[in-house]
Amino acid sequence: MLFAIVVLFALQGDAITSQPFDAVRIALPLLVYFALMWAGSMALGKAVGLDYPKATTLAFTAAGNNFELAIAVCIATFGATSGQALAGVVGPLIEVPVLIGLVYVALAARRFFPGPSASAASPAVVPEGPARV
Repeated sequence: MLFAIVVLFALQGDAITSQPFDAVRIALPLLVYFALMWAGSMALGKAVGLDYPKATTLAFTAAGNNFELAIAVCIATFGATSGQALAGVVGPLIEVPVLIGLVYVALAARRFFPGPSASAASPAVVPEGPARV
């Protein structure tokens, strides 16, 4: 998949740099989609009583997209140099940084979930040390 994205980006790089407005037109709806799907799913998880880990998993699963499938369909149907393939290339370029940013939002949202799993961070986030009181 990474190889396909690199090749498509190489083929579409000129279109992205020479017509940045097209990339922005593709990116803005994606930004709104990721934010609304993530926030809505996180709120829904909390509303139905899910704990923090489950609500966060739900939110990231709902906000994530299957750009791999979209890229494959665009290439097969329209060709690697089509505008549709351009949209498929811009998608992951927007999705990855947005979802990484939402990780920080999710970490901040822990405080809105009751229970020990909400206040205890994973070992990857908080280094091991003496127990906190």
